[in-house]
Amino acid sequence: MALWKTAYRMLAPGGRRSKLLIFIFHQVLAEPDPLRPYEPDAEQFDWMVQHIARNFSVLPLAEAAARLADGSLPPAAACITFDDGYRNNAELALPILLRHGAVATFFVASSFLGQGRMWNDDLIEAVRQLGSTEVDWHAYGLGAHRLATPADRLQCLETVLPRLKYFPHGDRARVARAIARAAGVADESRMMMEADHLARLIAGGMEIGAHTCSHPILSQIGREEARDEIVRGRSELERMTGRPVRLFAYPNGDTRRDLGQRDVDLVRDLGFACAVITDPGFAVAATNPHMLPRFTPWDRTPGRFAMRCAMILAGRL
Repeated sequence: MALWKTAYRMLAPGGRRSKLLIFIFHQVLAEPDPLRPYEPDAEQFDWMVQHIARNFSVLPLAEAAARLADGSLPPAAACITFDDGYRNNAELALPILLRHGAVATFFVASSFLGQGRMWNDDLIEAVRQLGSTEVDWHAYGLGAHRLATPADRLQCLETVLPRLKYFPHGDRARVARAIARAAGVADESRMMMEADHLARLIAGGMEIGAHTCSHPILSQIGREEARDEIVRGRSELERMTGRPVRLFAYPNGDTRRDLGQRDVDLVRDLGFACAVITDPGFAVAATNPHMLPRFTPWDRTPGRFAMRCAMILAGRL
């Protein structure tokens, strides 16, 4: 373990030459789910956080961004972030973070608090529920797909989710909910956080950040609608928590397709201290504080996970 700590410090020295590695998670599952293979379960998340806490200087994002700018970051500085606002963030991830003495930032899309599911979860639960060996979604512009095996079901989701993601914002949610209802999935769900979960995170020393109100792809909507989404998302979180919200995560967050300079300017002009994207990599002092890259830890064994961290810091994505 000391070997990795030394390696990370050599790759990411402190001070003016510092590098900031920001991890991004969405969910922590109670047990492995074949339809959500990219989400760690609690056992996996535990050793991930243990590795991060032992080998990196884990900082709150607000502090890390400020220290990156003024050249005072410690060696091997890192932040842990979560997007969307899933209930398991508070119920499963929080106790693990506290056990290892790690802080994290939770970016929450405010309109989903207490409201059941996001559009992608509608589709996942529909595929889980369907008992047929094939499904025809041509009426929704999503083609036909085999569902005979678990591998077929995963392939269906990996084909359809990226396609549905870029439907017009209102259509995306409407189509996903129609598919879920047709599959017999109840509208009611307890997947997302409620206001008391936000309070639990804050009591544990965690940060809350904004993630818009309803999670649109900002590049697909007009400037005023984008501004309203950002402002409403922040205002609703501030009302629920009684605290200022000065951190932001762009929905989806890929700068090649999901946001543009207009959106970065909006976030800056609205007074957010910093914002994060999903382009992989690390941040340095010259990085735009409203476009901080993040790293999604896909690896599911400790050795590969540790090596991936080193590769990111070495610039070998």
